[in-house]
Amino acid sequence: MYQLTKNLALVQTVDFFPPIVDDPFTYGAIAAANSLSDVYAMGGKPITAMNIVGFPADKPKDILKGVLRGGAQKAKEAGVPVVGGHTIDDAEPKYGMAVTGLVRPGKQWTNAGAKPGDLLILTKAIGTGVITTAAKAGKAAPAAIEAAIASMLALNKAASEAGLSVTPNACTDVTGFSLLGHLHGMLNASNVSATIGLSSVPLLQDAWRLGVEQEISPGGMGRNKAYYDHAVAWHPDVPPKAFRLLFDPQTSGGLLFAVSEKKAPLLLKALKAKRVNIAAVIGHVTPGNRGRIVVEP
Repeated sequence: MYQLTKNLALVQTVDFFPPIVDDPFTYGAIAAANSLSDVYAMGGKPITAMNIVGFPADKPKDILKGVLRGGAQKAKEAGVPVVGGHTIDDAEPKYGMAVTGLVRPGKQWTNAGAKPGDLLILTKAIGTGVITTAAKAGKAAPAAIEAAIASMLALNKAASEAGLSVTPNACTDVTGFSLLGHLHGMLNASNVSATIGLSSVPLLQDAWRLGVEQEISPGGMGRNKAYYDHAVAWHPDVPPKAFRLLFDPQTSGGLLFAVSEKKAPLLLKALKAKRVNIAAVIGHVTPGNRGRIVVEP
């Protein structure tokens, strides 16, 4: 954030990554949705975006055009003009955006305000890392791939607008560090802990079968587990391999709100009014034990 005046501040963020789907247009649109999410997660309004592109010089330019068209279309859906960008020759394609948004100083959301008793509300299902990895190996059903793509394409704009109506105590988007990783970041910054229920976490179609039963592992899953597992207490009745989904790196995941028990029904109502398909209460914030997460069945 950069404060311009008493009542106005800039929010600036950047994100990009290699292709996670085969279709160039879809890849570009997912990358754009993902790039916009950090502004939405701060309660901000994105106003401009700039493309960041790495692309092999010897590959057909129609592929690059498809990627850029996908990004432009998703930005247009968000009401955000793409005002420029930069492209370099790179052996592996990469695409994303630098996004500038606006927020009123003092009204921004952070991940540092969660309070004991807050309910944790998640706005997208988990499993994009497992499903896209399975798709690359030819092991995911078309319906599961379609559901994962639809989730990744969905902007967090509506969820953020719903949050503005109630002012959550804390918010973060759930992306590459996984549900548990981003939740730990929120709890650590807020000096609190939390308990979540595995059965309350929404999962994408076939995510359990592919991730837990077939043990399909995105590269980031193992790194997330190695980095965050020390902060997690697993109830003995939680299936031992369930960690594979809770540490699954997400692309263009949902928002995770920490909101008071009193305001939670208002947020759920607002999310429904904004036609946000997923609005799941997955747990609650507890005092002390900074950063600790208890996972119950």
